[in-house]
Amino acid sequence: MSQESLSSSAQRFQDALQDLGFSLQVVELPDSTRTALEAAEAIGVQVGQIVKSLVFKTKRSGRPILVVASGAHRVNEKRIETRIDEPLGKASADFVRESTGFSIGGVPPVGHQVHLQTFVDQELLQYEEIWAAAGTPHAVFRLTPSQLIQMTQGEVISVQ
Repeated sequence: MSQESLSSSAQRFQDALQDLGFSLQVVELPDSTRTALEAAEAIGVQVGQIVKSLVFKTKRSGRPILVVASGAHRVNEKRIETRIDEPLGKASADFVRESTGFSIGGVPPVGHQVHLQTFVDQELLQYEEIWAAAGTPHAVFRLTPSQLIQMTQGEVISVQ
């Protein structure tokens, strides 16, 4: 795992982490971490330890919603819709980039262009350490579930 010179997106996220008061280290891997399975294989952890940052767009108000979920789970959108009292739609790649400042496959849980209401998958709490995207499809960082909750200020729920 290399961290000497980060790509510009990974460095921007590293700076955002430090601005938030976290001394966590972004690393860039030679293998892609675009999917949870790819990330788990590249890092050498269980797929459940991978944090997927999924951006949705609400259908009525058009606002971004972030769900940070275990890589082992599919998000039940109806559960999120019940929490926000609004239907969810698919977010386009452009909408994700405009909202977060990052491309799909590299969206980190924080450091976005705009505030995103965030929901955290309670299944992530079972792990001592988890790994999340850090700005590019090759960049990740290690953290604890409590750090994830603290940095995102997300509501912990069952997303399945």
